[in-house]
Amino acid sequence: MNIPHIPVLLTQTLQAFQNIDEGYIVDCTLGYGGHSEALLEQNARIKIIGCDQDEEALAFSQKRLERFGERVVFEHGNFSTVIAKYAHLPIRGILADIGVSSLQLDKKERGFAFDSDVLDMRMNPHNALSAYEVVNHYPKDALEFILREYGEIHEYRKMAQLICEARAKAPIESARELSKLAEKVGGKKTIHPSTLLFQAIRIEVNDELGVLTKLLESIKNANFTQCIVGIISFHSLEDRIVKQTFKLWSQNCICPPEVMRCLCGNKNALGKLVSKKPIEATSAEMKKNPRSRSAKLRVFEIKKSV
Repeated sequence: MNIPHIPVLLTQTLQAFQNIDEGYIVDCTLGYGGHSEALLEQNARIKIIGCDQDEEALAFSQKRLERFGERVVFEHGNFSTVIAKYAHLPIRGILADIGVSSLQLDKKERGFAFDSDVLDMRMNPHNALSAYEVVNHYPKDALEFILREYGEIHEYRKMAQLICEARAKAPIESARELSKLAEKVGGKKTIHPSTLLFQAIRIEVNDELGVLTKLLESIKNANFTQCIVGIISFHSLEDRIVKQTFKLWSQNCICPPEVMRCLCGNKNALGKLVSKKPIEATSAEMKKNPRSRSAKLRVFEIKKSV
């Protein structure tokens, strides 16, 4: 098969899950099946639940993984709900690669690319909200909020003003038009001027921070006794959520700081951090796959007594 996507941090991911010898691993963001294929080959007795909201990616992975037969269960939908649906099964691993796939970025008709002729950015094309709606119909204060909070754009007010002025003359129809506006504002010299703007709008369109939070909450609520959780993120907002959540999960005492002595029982830890610092790509991988340079893998081991 012509594989359209290189899975990031593959070696590191396989290492994180190498000791799982039975049960299920949930690949919350199946994509084009790279991580799942490697896990199925490495862990000969496990099964995979592969979830993705992109029908094109799901269809590709069904063909790619068909040789594994009943060892793979496919789920079309948002990963924020997949854990709750399958929590009754012996889930021993959970993997989520929180990012846009290479094919989504490269296919101009999906509207993620800076030079695309459309303005879409939906990971699930059936969702109602698109980048076109955000850019052309959000009020100025709402645009300022997402540019500041999700894009961490220093000149967020100027960027929002430019968008509002441009759309007042005619709707902004393409990502190319939007990218030209970003170039007027400029930004960090190390990245393209459109990078943070497109990140902010994409996060809003797909509720990326919200679904990540819901995924982590669903993992905690599932009350697993033994499970490896690996989350790959690509920007600081996602990584911060994962880092803070894993830190909270590792704490035995969850009493407020002002409490003089522990009242919670001091037995609240879900497990332990596998590594305190995020696992990043090697220089060799970054050279082979430049998109891996911003990837960060954090791993948590849930281990509780029954």
